[in-house]
Amino acid sequence: MARHASRSVFPNAAVPTPRRVKTATRNATAKKPRRHVIAAIAFDGISPFHLSVPCVVFGEDRSDGGVPVFDFRVCSIETGPLSTTAGFSIAATHGLEALADADTIIVPTWRDPHEDPPIALLDALRAAHARGAQLVGLCLGAFVLAAAGLLDGRPATTHWAWAGDFARRFPKVKVDPQVLYVDDGDILTSAGTAAGLDCCLHVVRKLCGAQSANYVARRLVVPPHRQGGQAQYVQQPMPQDVRGDRLAALLDWVNGSLDAPHTLDSLASRAAMSRRTFTRHFKAATGTTVGAWLLAQRLTRVQQLLESTDESIESIAGMAGFGSTASLRQHFTDAFRTSPSAWRREFRGV
Repeated sequence: MARHASRSVFPNAAVPTPRRVKTATRNATAKKPRRHVIAAIAFDGISPFHLSVPCVVFGEDRSDGGVPVFDFRVCSIETGPLSTTAGFSIAATHGLEALADADTIIVPTWRDPHEDPPIALLDALRAAHARGAQLVGLCLGAFVLAAAGLLDGRPATTHWAWAGDFARRFPKVKVDPQVLYVDDGDILTSAGTAAGLDCCLHVVRKLCGAQSANYVARRLVVPPHRQGGQAQYVQQPMPQDVRGDRLAALLDWVNGSLDAPHTLDSLASRAAMSRRTFTRHFKAATGTTVGAWLLAQRLTRVQQLLESTDESIESIAGMAGFGSTASLRQHFTDAFRTSPSAWRREFRGV
């Protein structure tokens, strides 16, 4: 478009020689920003679903939605075709040498929590961490990061079914079996299966901002964001009866009016239940208390407003239902170990 405009303004301007055109093209290419390199670890006996999680989040071109294109690599720790738990084989185009310049390295799982990972892999992960790469251990991938000694003294999580074994094998790690994922800055770990998607989307949010993460989530038809501290599973299912339907409608209504001063009594009254009955059904449906659920929804709303608007912190406090800016700051800091202003700077993206 700019070239056409220049020709209309300067109709008699000399046409650049082919040599200059080529030089200009080379210079423009040289100035292109380096893509963020993301490497996923593959190995013999891998679960194809776990490997597909980072592939589908980072490996596809979604530039049509404004998402930056990553330099995505699948790196095998073994040569030749790799067997999978699903009965078919795959072939990775890279080896561990491709981790040398990776900005983010994802261990999507591990084939056996009782098997020590290869020394070559552990050394590569230690070297990457030492030079400042971000490391992500999804599900049993946390066992690999712990085996490398990278989680000592740090908070982490893994699949709840293996959390006890994890804690016994790696007593220096502060394991939390209840949460979906843990973001400890340069190292992230997640629970199993779907929590890996939540963690990877969180990484997209950190790298590119909420708008990009939301676009990827819409393409995958999954929730755009689940708090890392959310429980891995709900002990009791949502009741499939009239009260369950009524409660589901109530939760939707509350999410649309978080600025109102909701209380246990006001919500029980709106649901046409006694306080005791409402509390029981609410816990069965959400796995938590009314107060804890309300706080989580309000904090989520604050995150969304910080990431997508220029509203002041004071205004956001009112829109999310916090009584004051001080209350918002206190709850936000307790939940995320950072301030609302720092969150906005980090997650507005580039």
